[in-house]
This record gives sequence, structure tokens and C-alpha cells, in this order.
Amino acid sequence: MDVAQLAGVSQKTVSRVFNNEAYVSADVRRRVLEAAGELGYRRNNAARALASGRTRSIGVVTLGTALYGPASLLMGVERAVRDAGYALRVVNTVEGDPTGIAGAVDSLLDQGVDGIVISEPIDEGGDGAEGSFRVDVPVLVCGAPPPFVAPRVLAAGVGAELMARTVTEHLLGLGHLTVHHLAGPQRWYAARDRLDGWRAALAARGRDEPPVVEGDWSAASGYAAGRELAADPDVTAVFAANDDMAIGLIRALTEAGRRVPQDVSVVGFDDIPVAAFVTPPLTTVRQPFDAVAQEGLKHLVHAIENPQAAPLAASDPPVDLIVRASTAPPPSSNGRTSAQR
Repeated sequence: MDVAQLAGVSQKTVSRVFNNEAYVSADVRRRVLEAAGELGYRRNNAARALASGRTRSIGVVTLGTALYGPASLLMGVERAVRDAGYALRVVNTVEGDPTGIAGAVDSLLDQGVDGIVISEPIDEGGDGAEGSFRVDVPVLVCGAPPPFVAPRVLAAGVGAELMARTVTEHLLGLGHLTVHHLAGPQRWYAARDRLDGWRAALAARGRDEPPVVEGDWSAASGYAAGRELAADPDVTAVFAANDDMAIGLIRALTEAGRRVPQDVSVVGFDDIPVAAFVTPPLTTVRQPFDAVAQEGLKHLVHAIENPQAAPLAASDPPVDLIVRASTAPPPSSNGRTSAQR
């Protein structure tokens, strides 16, 4: 059932209402808008573009942050959108606002976008209202569950769980009996994925799972965690959920007399530009932001331009482990670390 049928008017009248034309009574306008709301349509530029085709624009919802991961993914999406010949519309959300995604999506739909990319890394724990509204364009979700109903929801993951398993297995493969984890804040989907990958790697080897220490992505939180972990002589390997926390962790271990990597091996995540130049150079895993953005946008554009076609087959990005000098086999002098000698 379309808007015209539900409102009891002609398609031409619906077009006049959506285009804010004159010569439409208040009662008719009200009936059309109520019908549009009931059916999930919106009075926006997309409706005005129905007669002429797509607007060739894609909207992006992203957290307003300078953190390396979200910022790098946004840059990759921007390049991919423009490479695909589409215009870009960006709306930033604010951490701590559970209605942020819904409001951002409404803003983009009002601009008449043909598709939407959700690059929202945080679970704001809202009241569930977001899942009840509908979006009438294809949606690409990067790493987070879809917060609404859409004609086609596509997923573009960076494979964080697999990468976390890989770095944990790297440390276990060096001979460490277990690996401690310095996790990111658990409101972040990426932090949860890395935690899950670490747990899966330990479980697959039958290794003990040490208590998790949680940071906030900052080097300062890594430093605080490092002071705590340095006091435990059984700690010989730590997987930090991002490079900034790993760098702060190494500083604290070094100040406590725990050498990296002779006493404690440390692995980060992201391969930020400075990771190769800290002391010691940091072993980490490189996130394929550009590849994920290009692959995801290819799928989204296909869904926009071929609405009746089956979705393209998905492919996982390769894991790019960058082994540097911050990891080594565990100390072997009767199983004792330098802090015990």
C-alpha cells in the first residue's frame, strides 16, 4: 500500500505535498504526511527525487572523535564514496547520546541520500526505540549491529575478532603460557570484538584466561594498567586493544624494571604511524581501513543501483600482523622474570 492509497488522494497530490507546493488544503496535507509516517516515508529530498531518479549522494553517520580507528575508517569511506562518483554527506554523533543515530539518519534522509553508511562504534544502550524505525534506502553498517529496519542492510567488518585471535596466537606461539589483555572500553563494539578474539585464542589452546584490565584507548590508561600488571611477576605477555594503550603500558613496565620484550612481550592493535618508532618498535596488527571502505562501498553502490539484484558475495580482509621488536619468547630462567631475580 502506498502513501496515495492510504491517504485517499492521487499520486500528484502526494508529490505536491512532498514538494511543499501550494494549492493543497491543510486537511489533505495532514492526511498525506500521516500516511507517509505510517509507511516509513519522509518528506525529504529523496521524495522530490522520485521522478528524476537518484541524487547520487551517500550519507555517513560517524562518531565525532579524533581517535585513530574511527577517523581512519571515515577517511577511507570518504575516498571510497568519491571514487564511486557519489557526493558525501556526513553527520557526526556525540558519545553519550542514545538517540544520536536516529537523529543523524533522519538528517541524512532529509537531504535525500541514496544510501547510508553507519560507522558508529559505540553501544549507547538506548531504550530500543531506534530498532523500531524504518529507513527506505540501503544501509552499510561498519562493525555495529543494524539499529533500524531497512530494505537492505549490508555489513562491512574489519575482522577485529580474527585479528585479535592472530596476535594472541602469535604470543602463544612464542611460548608464553598465557596472554593478559588490556581491553578497550566495553561500550565500543571494536573492544568487544578484540576481547572475544583474545578469549577464543586462549580457549582453542586450552590456556588460562587472566583477569581483563580495561582502559579507555588512551596512552594514560595504558600506563595505569601497566603499573598494575608490572606488579604481577606471572605476566609475560600482554595484548593491548590499541597501540596508544600499548605504548603507555610499555612505559610503565620499563619504569618498573620489567624489560620489553625480554621480560614482558607487548602487542598492540591498529599500527598507528608512530608504532614503528617507539622503543622498542611495537608489534601490532594493521587494520585495512581503506580496503574495508572500498569493499563496503562497492556493495552499497551495487544495492543502490541494482535494488532487485542479489547482494554481492562478501570477502574477509586479510590479517596483516606486523612483527617488530616488542615481542619475544618468555624468560626461561626457571620460569622467573627479572622482577623475581
